[in-house]
Amino acid sequence: MNFLQFMFTKTFWVQMLLAVLLVVVLCFGYLYWLDWHTNHGQQITVPDLSRKSLSEADEILEELDLRRHIIDSASFNPDFPPRSVIEQNPKAGLFVKENRQIYIKLNPSDYGKVLVPNVVFKTKRQAIPTLEALGFKIGDITYKQNIAKDMVLEIKHKGENLESGTQLRKASVIDLVLGDGTREGQEYEEESQDIEDENIDVEAVEDDA
Repeated sequence: MNFLQFMFTKTFWVQMLLAVLLVVVLCFGYLYWLDWHTNHGQQITVPDLSRKSLSEADEILEELDLRRHIIDSASFNPDFPPRSVIEQNPKAGLFVKENRQIYIKLNPSDYGKVLVPNVVFKTKRQAIPTLEALGFKIGDITYKQNIAKDMVLEIKHKGENLESGTQLRKASVIDLVLGDGTREGQEYEEESQDIEDENIDVEAVEDDA
């Protein structure tokens, strides 16, 4: 019996029907497995972890069958508690599947330290923007006798003189001591000149009299 003749036998059609049924069963089985494996149709709302401590965030995510992964900490933000969640991805309110990983950034415990730049002998106009650009705050500005007016003579933090290269935390307050534009003995010379001018005025009045 050749193949053409076999195609018209009952045995052939029974085998074909079994083969089709097997393919259908395998297809449905694969789709069911895929649906189970990918949690198709399952939706979990991403919680808002903002301002939560790491332990609090872990507890919330564990209850929802979600995982977390800490990425590089952000710059210190004084508006958030130290070591709290400052940023997350995916955002709160989005829908994800079970076991999804949530990426979070933590607020550092404090400002990082920054090298104090050398601004001594710089002008006030140069020094203040330089310090502020690095995150420092300008505190008291005082003057001492020096012919270089508004030139930085000293920089201080909490009353202590600072050397360039010292490390301070961002947002630290730095006080400036500037030159007042006078030289030593200048006040005495000016007072002497004033007295001399007054004497000349008196003599001129007496001569007129």
